[in-house]
Amino acid sequence: MAERLGVRQQTVSEWETGQYEPRGTSVTLLGMVAERSEFEYADDSTSSED
Repeated sequence: MAERLGVRQQTVSEWETGQYEPRGTSVTLLGMVAERSEFEYADDSTSSED
């Protein structure tokens, strides 16, 4: 997956462990992967607090 996204395997590992969050183009690509695989996920960036 890292190779396909054009990032280091360590970067993917850091995303998985929550050490870092993907950003920029990586977020877009991961969203496309999730959509294509029909993976359901919550996008915390769109939640609103009342």
